[in-house]
Amino acid sequence: MTERRASAIPEEWRQVACKDWARVRRQLRDGDAEAACYFLHKKIHALHDLLSDAVTYQPALEKFRGLCERISGYYIAERYPPLVPSELTCADIERDREQARQLIHAMLPEERLD
Repeated sequence: MTERRASAIPEEWRQVACKDWARVRRQLRDGDAEAACYFLHKKIHALHDLLSDAVTYQPALEKFRGLCERISGYYIAERYPPLVPSELTCADIERDREQARQLIHAMLPEERLD
């Protein structure tokens, strides 16, 4: 049996994130807010938990907690519609996408988006 390389290598996650960022843009262009919000997620769906880890290294990221909590909630609304009715609009996702862009730039200033 061949040994699999760990998929948690930062560069691999960055590549996935870049693909997902482009997917958000395409879904918004197509008017699909639910699909767009799905692709705003990274690695795990509790983005506020990831933020808690990041804040230990960069305390200034704390200002993005509301964004991370909102986006985490989008996953539940999209994947489990009987539990939480979704009234998401593309305008909601565009707003959060812009804040996500600011978060990404704060963590990775050299990263080019779009």
